[in-house]
This record gives sequence, structure tokens and C-alpha cells, in this order.
Amino acid sequence: MTSTASSMDSTDTRQGQAPHDQRPSWQQRLRRFGHVAAPRSDVRDRLVPPYVEPSPRMWQFLGVPGPLAERIARWSAWVGPLLVTLLAGVLRFWNLGSPKAVIFDETYYAKDAWALVHRGFEVSWDKNANDMVLKLGDQVQIPTDAAYVVHPPVGKYVIGLGELMFGFNPFGWRFMTALLGTLAVLLLCRIGRRIFRSTFLGCLAGTLMAVDGLAFVMARTSLLDGVLMFFVLAAFGCLVLDRDRARAKLAAALPADPDGLVRPNAEIAETLRLGWRPYRWLAGLMLGLAFGTKWNGLYFLVAFGLMTVLWDVGARRVAGARHPYTAVLRHDLGLAFLATVPVAIVTYIASWTGWILSATDGSGGYYRDWATANGRSSSWSWLFPDWWLSLWHYEHQVYEFHVGLSSPHTYQSNPWSWLVVGRPVSYFYESPTPGKDGCPADAGEKCAREVLALGTPLLWWVAAFAVLYILWRWLFRRDWRAGAIACAVAAGYLPWFLYQERTIFFFYAVVFLPFLCLAVAMLLGAIIGPPGSGDTRRVAGATGAGVLVLLIAWNFIYFWPIHTGTAIPIDDWRSRMWLDTWV
Repeated sequence: MTSTASSMDSTDTRQGQAPHDQRPSWQQRLRRFGHVAAPRSDVRDRLVPPYVEPSPRMWQFLGVPGPLAERIARWSAWVGPLLVTLLAGVLRFWNLGSPKAVIFDETYYAKDAWALVHRGFEVSWDKNANDMVLKLGDQVQIPTDAAYVVHPPVGKYVIGLGELMFGFNPFGWRFMTALLGTLAVLLLCRIGRRIFRSTFLGCLAGTLMAVDGLAFVMARTSLLDGVLMFFVLAAFGCLVLDRDRARAKLAAALPADPDGLVRPNAEIAETLRLGWRPYRWLAGLMLGLAFGTKWNGLYFLVAFGLMTVLWDVGARRVAGARHPYTAVLRHDLGLAFLATVPVAIVTYIASWTGWILSATDGSGGYYRDWATANGRSSSWSWLFPDWWLSLWHYEHQVYEFHVGLSSPHTYQSNPWSWLVVGRPVSYFYESPTPGKDGCPADAGEKCAREVLALGTPLLWWVAAFAVLYILWRWLFRRDWRAGAIACAVAAGYLPWFLYQERTIFFFYAVVFLPFLCLAVAMLLGAIIGPPGSGDTRRVAGATGAGVLVLLIAWNFIYFWPIHTGTAIPIDDWRSRMWLDTWV
């Protein structure tokens, strides 16, 4: 028996024992008849799997020489995502200033952002301020009285940055959401490539997001949820990158056997320190910015914190740890906590700097003078500065508002309906007469101009099945990729079921939309088939998946007019109202 065969047959993680003695007796007896057990993969490949390379037969079929094929495959890791991002950017920035109006909740966030970047806190605007803003732009007078607002300032600062660059106008207050919506597509392509180890599937996930109606409309509207989505996705990407780097460090520390194969080692797996891990700290910063945009970012902080710790447990187990939970508790948990929770909290508090530095004589931010007036009633209050007591009181009042919000709204929806796109939100609607505002002169009757926050229906309906698929992959195949996607979807979706009596809207779902696109890409990858499948299987699968993607793209194009506020004849508008609940 050669040493190569012996090492490849070994499946035991114990050290110092001959691989021949570790094999079951039935396997040893079968060797005399020529049986050799299937080789077990190198632990290094299990910790950091290689990326999928295009089949050489494909390059031969296309007539591409070998060296050029290698360069194309190498460049595609960035060229593919950048091309998809270019598509998304063209779609999102095209005619971004239209409609030239303050649509839906832009009436709050566009003006709050302008006040924040100039005053450091939100102010109370006159009820006719929208008309004045559209008429005067940068020259509009900013009020002095502070306003009571119920969302943290980060997202409004982001919107305000665009206003500082391009002015107090629709293009200016939509610029940053469009930019982040475009960059989110690039992030998704790269994240998908990393977790699937496939440039094709990563770009497929990004393409699906590029042609989703909800992602498109949210990127062209200055609301907070698109900003929240970007920071959540960035945090997820940082943790995925941290996962790869930590596992690569483990793999590099493990010993290799005489045949060059890396084998598990319990001592190394349980004692190796993985260092400070900068990408996990960066994830903490992104989660703090998410929390500082809207409070539901807290759910992602909890979910992602647990997820990254469980990833460490899995990595140490694969590396050979007999007690991976104990090892993580000793070497990883403390730094994981410091890198996420305190960093996120400090980032959140720092986002209130403008409010904290405002005057305490009643002319500063809302409630900024609360501690000065009546905030020293507690016997422990002397331990804290005035700004902390005032901010704590403000946050408590905001919490009471959120949990008690039940004012009915025409477009509110129950989270049960979100995955089937049951009740989209109309941001803007006008009925121009023939010959005006883009309505064809021969329309015969009034046209319709609408901006409807409607997810591309076919994509969302496929995503509903994809969610079931990833749950199956996670529960029964223990696929970490499916588990990570399910974790992110759950953090963005499930908490809303606790507030079904509250006034909530479908567009809140944009925060977990990127992960639905990852789920659909994973499902389509399964339809296409694994790389080792036969030609007939791969061709049939690729054809089916390709037709489905083309139908999704067509669906987006079909609904384009009601995503962009394009004037269309009223009959054409009615033909796009597939469900009665969309009206």
C-alpha cells in the first residue's frame, strides 16, 4: 500500500495514528479486491473553497486561446460586476430629477436633510414649504424652530450630502440614494461571487437586483430605507470577507501530511488566535450606520453578530477542534462583541453630534434643553452629562411613538402580503390631459403618471419559492450559504410580524431584497446544475433558468412607465394593475 493511497483513505482527525489502522475493517478487506475509498478533500479546500472556473470546452467552442481564456476568467471577477453596476447606474440616474416634485415621504427627509447639513438638527417647516422649495431651491429660508422627528440622523445626512453637491432640488436630494442603490448592486455581485464561488451567480444576483422595481424606485426616491439597505448589505459583505480571511488563516496554520494535503489538527484549531480582524470592525461601523439610519438596523446587529460567531464555530470544527464552542468562547467571542456592539453604539451616538452641539437655551435641537429644564430628578442623574440625559429622554419618546403608531394609511400593508407584492405604495400620481406633461395628443382621454413602489412581480414570486429552497438547503443540507441568506432575510422580515397592528408599508422590504436576489440566484444555480453534471442536464437547466431571467427582465421593462412617472394612456395604466390591491 502506497503512502498516497493511505493518506487519501484516512478520514479520522486523530493525530499520531497510522491511517491504515484508522480505516474500518470492511474497507481494509475490500482493498484486496481493488477497492479504494473516495479521496477526502483537502481541509484547506473545505475551509476556503476554490472559485469555479469556466469549462475549457466552452473556450474551445468559442475559439478562445488558452492564455486569453485565463485572462478573461481573471478579469471577469471585476469586469462582470462592473458591467452589471453600469447597467444599474444608467437605469437609476436616467432622468433622476423627474418627477420634478416632492413625492411621498420626500416631504420629510429632503427638507430634514437640508436642515441637518446647515443647522445640525431638523426644523419645523411651513405647510407650503414644498412649493417654495421647488421654486426657490437653495435660496429658501430655513426655519429656526426645532422639529420632533422619529428617525436617527445618518440617512438624512447622506441625503443632505447630495443636496450640498447638487442643490436643494429633486436631483440633489435623490442623488445619494441613487448612488448607494447603484453601489449596492456592485456589492451584491461581489458578495454573491464570494459566497457562491462563482462570478456568474454573483453577477446574476446583481442583475436581478438591477431590474427589480422596488430597488429601482427606492434608489430614485430620497427615503431612508434605501440607505439602510446599503449599510446592511455592506455589513454583510464585510462579515463574509472576514469569514474567508479567518478561515484562510486557520488553513495556513494547519500542518500538511507527507503528500502535501492539509489535515485537521485539534490543538491548532482550538488554540490559534485569529487577531483583531479589521473587516469585522468595519462591519460594526456599517451596522452602527444602519442603526443610525433606522432603528430596525438593530435586528441586523443581533442577527449578524450571532451569525459571525457561529461561522467561527464552524471554521474551528472543520479545522479539527473537538470543542469548537469552547475555543470560540475563549479566543473569538470577546473581540467579536467589541467589534460589533460597542462600535455600532458609539457610531450611533456620534451620528447625533450636530444635535448634541446645538444650543441648550431652547434654540437648539428638539428636547436638547430637556435635561437643563427638568432632567435632574433622579438621584443618579448627576453621573451623566446633560446631553446624555436629554438624548435618552428623546429616544424614549421616539420608542413610545413607534410602538404606538397605528394611524391608518391608504397604502399600509401587512407583512404577510410582502413576498407576493400584495400592496405596493404609490409615491406620485397625476392625470395629465392629452398633449400635456408627456401625455400623447391622440390619447383620447386623460393619461396616468405614477411612481409605484412595486417590486418586479415575477422576481418576487420566484423569490417566495427561493426562500423555501434556501430553508431546505440550510435545514437538511447544512449549507452555510443558505443559512446566511436566511439569517439576513429573517432579520429584515420577521420583526415586522410583531407589529402587524402598526402602520407599516411594503417598501420596508427593500432592506432584505438583496438577500432575496441571492436566494433566487442560488435556486437558479441549482436549476442549471452543478459543474459535474452531464451536457444534457446543463443545457436543459441553463435554458430553463435563462428563460426565467429573461421573463423577469421583460417584467421590469413592462412596468417601467409606472416606476418612472412616465405619462401613459389610462388603458395602458389599467393593464398594468394586475391585482386590485395595487390601485
